[in-house]
Amino acid sequence: MGKLYERLMQDVRFQEGLKACIHCGTCTAICPAAEFYVYDPRQIVDILQTQDDRQIEELLKSETIWYCGECMSCVTRCPRGNAPGLIIIALRSLSQEMGYFTESEKGRQQLALKRTVGQWMLDYGYCLYAPLISAKQHPEQGPVWEWEQKHLGDVMDRLGANLNRPGPGVLRRIPPESLEEIRRIFEVTGGLDRFDKIEKFSRIKALEMGLEIGEGTDSEYFARIYLGE
Repeated sequence: MGKLYERLMQDVRFQEGLKACIHCGTCTAICPAAEFYVYDPRQIVDILQTQDDRQIEELLKSETIWYCGECMSCVTRCPRGNAPGLIIIALRSLSQEMGYFTESEKGRQQLALKRTVGQWMLDYGYCLYAPLISAKQHPEQGPVWEWEQKHLGDVMDRLGANLNRPGPGVLRRIPPESLEEIRRIFEVTGGLDRFDKIEKFSRIKALEMGLEIGEGTDSEYFARIYLGE
């Protein structure tokens, strides 16, 4: 048994997700991601059952483990009760833990998620924080969002929101004590430690690529992984 497989076996999601695969391919047949990517959950399970470190390391460094949408359709169809979606979550976690995620394009985007969704939850209490969803970083929103960003306060008032103000309402300012509670949850569950690892390995990769990484969302490395610039 390889060391990487042993580490995966310590993850309860892997324990619950891989039981007795018979390689019928039903998970691949039902998988929405398989319709859009070269993605085969059955093949991933096949690799893991070899318990071979070399193959598992290649998987942890690949684009493949980032294709899954975690919809768990596979769980509803597997005749043996496996959950490839849970296996993927365990693989992603180990890839982040060991820094392998920086070896693939989609893996490197973990830093973008950390510095937007993750940081916004810690700083503002929201996984999507409208004032920071810039038109430049979201060109797919078109000119409408660019206009809304310039008039966000008026737009939110017209919609009945309470943007960044105390009291009740959508997008209200979250009290400091609630933000501290969120931070404590991240700390106790290992979220902050995981964020630190994503930053650490991303900085190593940015140095390797000769790109400035900075602290926020305005850097060469961020632009490369987020917008492909």
